[in-house]
Amino acid sequence: MASIFTKIVTGEIPCYKIAEDDKYLAFLDINPLHEGHTLVIPKREEDYLFDLNDEELAGLMLFAKKVAKAIERAVPCERIGVAVVGLEVPHAHVHLIPIDGIYDIDFSRPKIKFSNEEFNQTAERIRSGI
Repeated sequence: MASIFTKIVTGEIPCYKIAEDDKYLAFLDINPLHEGHTLVIPKREEDYLFDLNDEELAGLMLFAKKVAKAIERAVPCERIGVAVVGLEVPHAHVHLIPIDGIYDIDFSRPKIKFSNEEFNQTAERIRSGI
């Protein structure tokens, strides 16, 4: 069965798209820890990040780097934190989270709620920096 991320890749489920190429996709997390919290995925469904072949893993991280730089320009923060948890969705993915301190990347914290318009505005600001 296709993961929710595969359904996003195929367009069955909408997303707030940040960047895309033929192999990777970046979109805003709809349950973010911070404005600009972005997920970066390979389009090919693979459950575990470290089961990606070396070329895919390297490509994913280089794609994530480009997206992280754009987030940094669009969202005030000290840095972009990177997290790989890998348990919540059976599709390899990387979290890019604007942070000002180590505790900003604590997934037990309450998630922030944004309106559709706020998500769209954030996505546009990030996209314009790529």
